[in-house]
Amino acid sequence: MTTGASVIVALCRAGFEPECARDLQALSEAAQVDAAATPILAPGIVMLPLARLPADARMSDAVVRRPPIFSREICLGTAPLTLGERDRITPIVHAVRANDIPSFGSLLLEYPDTNDGKQLSSLCRRLDPLLRETLRAAQLLSAEDDLRLPRLHVVFTSKQEACVATSVPAWNSAWPMGIPRLKMPRGVPSRSTLKLAEAFGAFLTDDEQLRLLRPGLRAVDLGAAPGGWTWQLAHRGVRVTAVDNGPMKGSVADDPLVTHLREDGLTWRPRRPVDWLVCDIVLQPIRIAELVARWIADGAARRAIFNLKLPMKKRYDEVQRCAQRMREITEGAGLSVDLRIRQLYHDREEVTGYLARRD
Repeated sequence: MTTGASVIVALCRAGFEPECARDLQALSEAAQVDAAATPILAPGIVMLPLARLPADARMSDAVVRRPPIFSREICLGTAPLTLGERDRITPIVHAVRANDIPSFGSLLLEYPDTNDGKQLSSLCRRLDPLLRETLRAAQLLSAEDDLRLPRLHVVFTSKQEACVATSVPAWNSAWPMGIPRLKMPRGVPSRSTLKLAEAFGAFLTDDEQLRLLRPGLRAVDLGAAPGGWTWQLAHRGVRVTAVDNGPMKGSVADDPLVTHLREDGLTWRPRRPVDWLVCDIVLQPIRIAELVARWIADGAARRAIFNLKLPMKKRYDEVQRCAQRMREITEGAGLSVDLRIRQLYHDREEVTGYLARRD
């Protein structure tokens, strides 16, 4: 975009704006673009002014090398534009015309995931069909969603202001605003089940989910009670050893695919390797990071999804410390691994990680 000041715009969980800002600063460094000023923080949204916008290819490379942890949605564009009270579409279309992208594959009208931000949802619903029709008539938006083309984002910061920005699909999740629409299944003992369901969608492609979560595979769930994560695995036909001194509840309590062991999840190990380890134990994050990394390094499991409960302060630094420790343990075992850590929508004061041996 060339209209107005250039910024990286990101949406995040309210209360984690400083950590999201660290994400954006890391991305600007990796993209070799200097930040023009300090980040602008508001509830649920962060903007980092830039001296200039990086090319999409450079930004994509930066996302791969410095993947964001706390940012749900990232795009490049303008600082908030002032919109009219009665005609918000015209200034948005003018800003879209000012960029060097001939056509966009999809349109997303977004806002911060906060109580104040959600008041903008009705405005976005009203504007969406009108703006979509106007952009298509001007041949600025494809007639049908095309994931091969850049995305157009209109991120509202208020009813009178919005950032007009772009992204490519590789930067963000497939879910608008990074918020999955998942329904709570029947018979599941806890809402934590949605966290693992989201993690599977965030870290695995559809093809990978079919291949890596097929019936007959074996998994261990450490800290399993009351069984929300165990249910997600057993529901897919995976045989689960649920390790927890607490009771299992709901449908998993009698599921023939589930074996419940009242053991200490910090010390128990399987007799033979399993395909998956999942872990949602409430403990210091560095101890969970070391536990999971050693399961992978020792060959007890091939893949893992885990939660790190974050401290009140220096949360970004703690995640980096855990990631570094996991790399030290797996590299010390001579392994090449895939390690990714994100704060998912269903996370609260925590982040979710994925660690897997590379084939």
